[in-house]
Amino acid sequence: MPTEQGEFELRGFLAKSSLFGGLSAEELARVSLSCKVRRYARGDLIFRAGEPCDAFFMVMTGRVKLSLLSPAGQEKVVEIISPGQSFAEALVFLDKPYIVSAQTLADVRLVSVSKHGIIREIQQDARLALHMLAGLSKRLHGLVQDVEAYALSSGLQRLIGFLLRDVVANPTEVPNTATICLPASKATIASRLSLSPESFSRVLHELESAQLITIDRREIQILDVQKLMAFGTMPH
Repeated sequence: MPTEQGEFELRGFLAKSSLFGGLSAEELARVSLSCKVRRYARGDLIFRAGEPCDAFFMVMTGRVKLSLLSPAGQEKVVEIISPGQSFAEALVFLDKPYIVSAQTLADVRLVSVSKHGIIREIQQDARLALHMLAGLSKRLHGLVQDVEAYALSSGLQRLIGFLLRDVVANPTEVPNTATICLPASKATIASRLSLSPESFSRVLHELESAQLITIDRREIQILDVQKLMAFGTMPH
């Protein structure tokens, strides 16, 4: 049984999430009955592609990579899930197995939301379905933007977009400089951006040579945010 403090933390986390934000305290209490907080160590496998989908997940702390294996056994990273984000939520309504594998990139705390529990709550409260549809729609919009970037952007533009994704989240408050820490290994991020590790390193060093960034292992200092944004729109 969760402690009172743990239950309070869980409900607070759910209240700030895109899927359940805006629900009343009573509704959050009912949703929390379908949730469990789980801990995983770095490198742990949460589920494999093809396993039955009996829950979806929300990241409290740490990061998770979603990936596929090619017939040749090569891994393709589909997405890196950060704190506050969720994954596998659409599959609980499709009665299909997980279509990707999920593995931790660090020590992680996840909220596991039971498939049968959340469906039961939705059947009793249509308002919950509307909240979840809004959250899923935001997620779909992000996936469409990813597909657009893969189809229409160069490797340089994809990498610049990745570096700036949180820095320019609020267009009215764009800083002059910024420091970011890569959320995973360079090989993992390269796969996420559909780049080879060699191309990823080459583009990073191109940006460093242009005096737009400095690199210290996983820490990247953006020396001029506006110039880096403009560099991505220039012909190369």
